[in-house]
Amino acid sequence: MKIVVLDGYTENPGDLSWAGLEKLGVLIVYDRTPPALIVERIGNAEAVYTNKTPISRTTLDACPGIKFIGVLATGYNVVDYVAAKEKGIPVTNIPTYGTVAVGQFALALLLEICHHIGHHSAAVHQGSWEKCVDFCFWDFPLIELAGKTMGIIGLGRIGQVTAKIAAAMGMHVVAYDEFQSAAGKEIADYVTLNQLFAVSDVIALHCPLFPSTQGIINKNTIAQMKDGVIIINNSRGPLIVEQELADARNSGKVQAAGLDVVSSEPIKGGNPLLTAKNYIITPHISWAPKESRQRLMDVAVDNLAQFIKGTPVNVVNK
Repeated sequence: MKIVVLDGYTENPGDLSWAGLEKLGVLIVYDRTPPALIVERIGNAEAVYTNKTPISRTTLDACPGIKFIGVLATGYNVVDYVAAKEKGIPVTNIPTYGTVAVGQFALALLLEICHHIGHHSAAVHQGSWEKCVDFCFWDFPLIELAGKTMGIIGLGRIGQVTAKIAAAMGMHVVAYDEFQSAAGKEIADYVTLNQLFAVSDVIALHCPLFPSTQGIINKNTIAQMKDGVIIINNSRGPLIVEQELADARNSGKVQAAGLDVVSSEPIKGGNPLLTAKNYIITPHISWAPKESRQRLMDVAVDNLAQFIKGTPVNVVNK
């Protein structure tokens, strides 16, 4: 079997091994594939892996040898999975590899907002502490989280990790989710979305991107929130109407935001969030610890191995 990985660099920049896939066939790995080369690089491959390189109906028509498509991520909208289903091609994804890492990163964004650790470390290295007449200094208000309310929109696996960490720090956790679970009820109080907006000091987004959730943070929902609310988003960028969030920060309604995702990635220079004060933006790296990427690799290999055995798993277009 010929196996092609179209854009393997973000999954494995050199600290992991492709040996698992090499055992299953003849493997070719490309760091990145520009659109003009997608069909050429797939060629007569039977198994194709992609992360963000699109595989369209046109590509599927031009590459009739494809029998399996593996997405090196949870989201699979880069593949025309409907066209693939019509051709009898299973599309698989990696459903749960980054749960702990993403929950951990949500709190990392929040803690950076509360303490500005990076800024104060840089200030010390630049000599500000040495020159200080007092034994300490701080350039921003510092925030204690204990006793404050964390509102989580989307209390699935990742939301529950975030909830447990927040609760361990002494926060009261409320959550909104269309599908309530017994596990969720053990760590958070379910409330309506309007109630969550009204009572939360911190709002964390962990919901999928659906038509019903696109733009869920906008000027109207922000108006329902507490003055000085903090917003965390390391789920999907389009959950936020970015200009309206930027306006809310610049007006003082939103105290701060920690964002690992934006509407168009990589971020564009004109994104209004870039100039909003006290907004931390990281380059979509919540998922990227080595441990998470190793889990992703292991599942990706198993997805193809199970397909070869005739027992496919993690198929999103059954």
